[in-house]
Amino acid sequence: MSERKVVLITGCGKGGIGSDYCKAFAELNCAVFASDVSQRLPDLADLQSDNVETLELDVSSDSSVASAVDLVISQRGKIDILINNAGIGSPGPLAELPLDAARKAYEINALGQLRMVQRVVPHMVACGGGSIVNVGSVVGEVPTPWAGSYCATKAYVHAMSHALRVELKPFGINVVLVLPGAVRSSFGSNNVDRLKDYEWKIYKSFSDSISERAKASQSGKSMDASVFARHVARQVLNSSPPKTIMYGHMTGLFRVLSWSPLWLRDLFFTKRFKLNKVVVR
Repeated sequence: MSERKVVLITGCGKGGIGSDYCKAFAELNCAVFASDVSQRLPDLADLQSDNVETLELDVSSDSSVASAVDLVISQRGKIDILINNAGIGSPGPLAELPLDAARKAYEINALGQLRMVQRVVPHMVACGGGSIVNVGSVVGEVPTPWAGSYCATKAYVHAMSHALRVELKPFGINVVLVLPGAVRSSFGSNNVDRLKDYEWKIYKSFSDSISERAKASQSGKSMDASVFARHVARQVLNSSPPKTIMYGHMTGLFRVLSWSPLWLRDLFFTKRFKLNKVVVR
């Protein structure tokens, strides 16, 4: 590449896939800006290199997003690629999950991505193009029990990305939707930690199953995050990047489930997450 691409990545805290995105794009000689909320900035110190700078960015804050984007533009004059990676889990049964938990996940996972898009797009239009990479999930296509809130935020990302892809085409801006399968990261352990804040009532007898779902993506067969990130980086840097990138462990299963009739999908998840027992009150 004759000209270095400037890449802004959100959600780069230690243990997450974001930090591996930073390393992957840096290895490909991009000028990377790794970002996260203020309390996690110390964790980003290990990422700093000739190709990686760090900055504070809270995707749920209008002012923080504006400051971060303006800083990158002031230093580099452009943002070629935005990686909308920041996100949090929201485990638990929908009928009992506190609305504050669902609201927070929606604010970060869904509106957080749109907030970034709205701030970055004017700069990309002025520069004649760019690429926006929105991180969704296979569960945005096939929602699972005990994670309905999280799945809904990812479904929003999918719908938003498909609309943006057409809306931004006249300006030379590519929109890539990434659908990770099971990729090894700190996501599962963070989910389990969140469950400690809740005490289920009507779903008390399903607590073990709920906990199992919270860490389901972190099995021994989960894809290594560095392998996943390098694959995504190479695809995004293509002259004609793909519209979607589905990659990682269990993507084949979820592809089949997306094609399956609902009764079969329901049967699979009912057995998988032990919802086939009768609760006696």
